[in-house]
Amino acid sequence: MKRTVIRSLMTLALSLILVAALSVSALAEPIRVAVVQPLTHTSLNQIRDTIVAELESSGVEFEIVTRNAEGNSSALSTILENVKMDGVDILVPIATNTAQSAKVVYEDSGIPVVFAAVSDPVAAGLTGDDCGFITGVSNNIPAAEIVRLISDFQPAYQKIGFLYTSSETNSVSTINAAKAYCDANNIAYEEVSIANLSELQTAVETLISKGVDALYTGNDNSIASAMSTYIDAAYEYGIPVYCGADSMVADGGFATIGVDYVQLGKQVAQIVVRLANGEQPEDIPYETLSEYAKFVNLQAAERIGMEIDGEILASYSVLVEADGTSHFGE
Repeated sequence: MKRTVIRSLMTLALSLILVAALSVSALAEPIRVAVVQPLTHTSLNQIRDTIVAELESSGVEFEIVTRNAEGNSSALSTILENVKMDGVDILVPIATNTAQSAKVVYEDSGIPVVFAAVSDPVAAGLTGDDCGFITGVSNNIPAAEIVRLISDFQPAYQKIGFLYTSSETNSVSTINAAKAYCDANNIAYEEVSIANLSELQTAVETLISKGVDALYTGNDNSIASAMSTYIDAAYEYGIPVYCGADSMVADGGFATIGVDYVQLGKQVAQIVVRLANGEQPEDIPYETLSEYAKFVNLQAAERIGMEIDGEILASYSVLVEADGTSHFGE
């Protein structure tokens, strides 16, 4: 009889433990992640889509929302405030200006911020003692690689034209690094910055009038959103446009050794998963890309009448065929 009572009590205790565990599980909520981008263009969309896909397949239960300011800086601040009030657990701002705005809005909130595609986190003010809640993945491209890219296809070039948006910290940082490299290695260059896209065509024509043999634009979100204008102005004069991202080549640029935005999105998602599993942002230093992309656009080569050495071509992946067939995203 006594043994029966003990067994009954043990069974009851185990049942209560099981019920409690099930209750906690039922009450557990998914981790809410907001991915915010400043505008629509191929690179940013690719980062967003990769992050979402990676989180959805991570095995962690996430509730993911995506927001797009469509180029409106006031709307960007409002979006960041709104997702904060909605109770987001982790914020993922894409691009430098979004991350800088997020720093202001989320400071002292206790909400981790994981930036994506910030070329120079230090210059952008996203590191240091006041940024313990911020980590992420930088899309910085070494300046030496930029010049090597141009040398691959135009070994006899005389002068590079750098074109960038003056208000984009990431773009300015990339060009400054490239200019410093050119200065140290006696490479001639010209530069023109634009304040808005209405100045883009004139800026291209100004650089060409100064005798540049090649144009280079790094991770510049504004210019990336207007590649058709850029390449039309440059290719009319047979000047190749080198870019900082494969998506810009897919949209008409000539070649890149630059950002693989799928790889970047995967690395960002990995950090988000680490945070979801209990790690703290201050214990996760920001990362740089583990792999760079090397792509060429053969349709662009035909437009500017450039013949590509077979050995050089073999070291690049063809992103766009001569007939316009694109392999972007494959």
